[in-house]
Amino acid sequence: MTQTAPSTAGSPTSVSRRLEVLRPGPWHRRLTAIVGVGAFFDLYEVFLGGVLAAALAEPWHLSHTQKSWIIAAGFLGMFVGANVMSLLADRFGRRQMFLVNLGMYSAFSLLCAASPDVNWLVAARFLAGLGLGAELVLVDTYLSELLPTAVRGRYIAWAYTVGFLGVPLAALLGARLVAEHEIAGVSGWRWLLVAGALGAFCIQWMRRALPESPRWLEARGRRAEAEAVVARIETLNEPANAGAAQVPAPRKAGAKTETGTGARPETEAKAETGTEVKAEAVPVVRVPLRRMFQPPYRRRTVMWWIFQVLQTVGYYGFGSLAPVVLAAKGHSTTASLGYAALSFCGYPLGSALSIPLIERFERRTLIIVAALGQACFGLLFGFADAAWLIVGSGFLLTICSNVFSNAFHVYQAEIFPTNLRSSAIGIAYSLSRLVSVILPFIALTVLDDLGATAVFAGSAVLMVLLCLNVGLLGPRTKGLALDSI
Repeated sequence: MTQTAPSTAGSPTSVSRRLEVLRPGPWHRRLTAIVGVGAFFDLYEVFLGGVLAAALAEPWHLSHTQKSWIIAAGFLGMFVGANVMSLLADRFGRRQMFLVNLGMYSAFSLLCAASPDVNWLVAARFLAGLGLGAELVLVDTYLSELLPTAVRGRYIAWAYTVGFLGVPLAALLGARLVAEHEIAGVSGWRWLLVAGALGAFCIQWMRRALPESPRWLEARGRRAEAEAVVARIETLNEPANAGAAQVPAPRKAGAKTETGTGARPETEAKAETGTEVKAEAVPVVRVPLRRMFQPPYRRRTVMWWIFQVLQTVGYYGFGSLAPVVLAAKGHSTTASLGYAALSFCGYPLGSALSIPLIERFERRTLIIVAALGQACFGLLFGFADAAWLIVGSGFLLTICSNVFSNAFHVYQAEIFPTNLRSSAIGIAYSLSRLVSVILPFIALTVLDDLGATAVFAGSAVLMVLLCLNVGLLGPRTKGLALDSI
């Protein structure tokens, strides 16, 4: 499979320059909020698996394997979706896939809510996960392509701060609805799924107003359309200064962007403002996916594949398994969900904490420090028996988790070029979803045989390996223009 991109000869294009020099304004903030709210539902669904496994274990008499499949099914769908939809996003556009993914999730979540048995639930969760597979990939790709360098990291962190409100909400609603058992004659866990479906539908409707990424349009050789979108952004952001350079351009690094041969002409296109925009002929190249395995991207690709395999255990392992781990320690289902909900409050707080840090420190440094924090507090959570220590260590772990998460989401969108960005991130990210499919079967077996301490000790070892991988192979990106990394 190949991608189409214009030759830039190692320097930023006019579209890129105009996006970079825009002063951050109301339009950027609205964009970040709309995209961030969509991330809410991806994270809500990810952590809902552990809530459902704990809530249905007794009434449905679930076996060890069935509980594992309830957690794993959504991740399996996300693995397929991350591969397929990220490739489609590079082919058909970021905006198109934004609309498709939440539409699929909304429809199949309603199907989950109607599940008469565990097999139906597992199948429907797989299909819902298929829709959500590329959500976070699209968030990273889309925002990185539209935000100026000066605020790119901070605004993406804000988007995830909005999204991570879904994590404690899933657990708090789960604890409340499980305790109530039924509302209007319908089991409480079914309402959790209905709430996710209706919320996703509302966000899909809001996203209809999003523009296509100008960088993607230009990378496809559609220069006139890209210029028209940028002109409209300039008008909406600061009507009095549309088209004017307003902040200093970011500094450059030594890395070059894609180059190659072959060309096709671009003709006139009508701008969204209703005026005719003439575009010069744009040299176009066809960039195969194997470009990821050629310098300078080969080292980055290998590093990021290893990272995605390892981070899954430390990050998603806690979030998706915490209620089940607490139940295995002897706590009731309601108490387990309540403790998990309090621990999960660290997710939005950690995300908010990352906002002032992410533009102050190098991304890879934040990733390493936060990963070590996850390892330490995870071990403490594994040893903990007292309620205060369970909640306290879980809370600190989730704070570290989201400094880690926001740093790596910004980082992964920076280390690949526009014409490969969605595909490269999506393929790597799909590995984390594949590991998440396998993880419940291994982790729950270790939990039954060796206890919670062994689960978190293994996770700590993998997080240390992750730190070595990023420290040795990861490039610097902080403060560099996207086209220059």
